[in-house]
Amino acid sequence: MSPTPTSCVVTGAARGIGRGIAEQLVARGHRVVVTDIDGEAAARTASEVGAAEGLVQDVRDPASHRDVAAAAARHGVLTAWFNNAGVGYDGNLVELTEEQIRALVEINLLGILWGTRAAVDAFGKGGGDVVITASLSGLGPVPGLSVYAATKAAAVSVAMSVNLETPATVRIHALCPDGVATDMLHDMSTDGMAKKLVFSGGRILTIDEIAREAVGLIGSKRVIRTVPTWRAAVMRGSALVPSQAAGGLRLFSAQGRRNVRKSAG
Repeated sequence: MSPTPTSCVVTGAARGIGRGIAEQLVARGHRVVVTDIDGEAAARTASEVGAAEGLVQDVRDPASHRDVAAAAARHGVLTAWFNNAGVGYDGNLVELTEEQIRALVEINLLGILWGTRAAVDAFGKGGGDVVITASLSGLGPVPGLSVYAATKAAAVSVAMSVNLETPATVRIHALCPDGVATDMLHDMSTDGMAKKLVFSGGRILTIDEIAREAVGLIGSKRVIRTVPTWRAAVMRGSALVPSQAAGGLRLFSAQGRRNVRKSAG
């Protein structure tokens, strides 16, 4: 008797980390549904990586998550859901437009709430895993990314709290990477504080290694996974004494400025 096929959902998967996660899942034999606000790109990615289906989805719409869960169920038993869709506008709070702030909150926070709820409702008796693509910025102060960091801090909180609300067969995880070589990082202002701080940590992480970390959380009891671990300790330390963080941020900014110049050269 052949094993029952399993399905997984990856949101925001037309490119970047989401696409990398989909590739990893397909390689492991899962039937993957990839979604993206760009439906044509989602369908193209699904075809290129061997996913079961590519769908257009606006994660701000609660009903869209239920529709995606139903689509995944047609391909197999839903066992994993990756809340990966997100936006990353950089800039100080007073510099961001109202539309940018609204998009950050609605996509990065409401999107994962709707997705997590749909996934938990759709998992069968065997349970499953929800993996949220969060960020190290959610663990401490990050000037220049204040709104983005706030949404990622909320995402980490969602993972910790909902993990305790669900049965033991359902596991909620938050993956918190440092800077990753994605379009979001590329598009940050070269002169802005955000990019300098991201580059202050040294090596920029690759999409493949973060995708592997995300997929590796399936079945794990680990709620928060930070990459790299040492950088998380620095972030948490600055969060404990935010009034004294300014001096350290100046040093990190100077180091980041040098690293940005090296990467451009």
